[in-house]
Amino acid sequence: MNDTFESVTSLRARLDVLLAEHRDLDEAIARLAALPPPDDLLVRRLKKRKLFVKDRILLIERLMDPDVPA
Repeated sequence: MNDTFESVTSLRARLDVLLAEHRDLDEAIARLAALPPPDDLLVRRLKKRKLFVKDRILLIERLMDPDVPA
């Protein structure tokens, strides 16, 4: 039981970090896109990182709340 709690707590902590990074990337992309002229390469790299972070968020959310009833 304790291992399960620690596992969920660890996943929750990782999820919180990823959510914060995703939000920060979103804000950075918006700021860069507003600058004339935008740094297209940097914006593309940040968007790619944001997609990776989003995929990790979805994976952790599925691990924390599986579709199949236990």
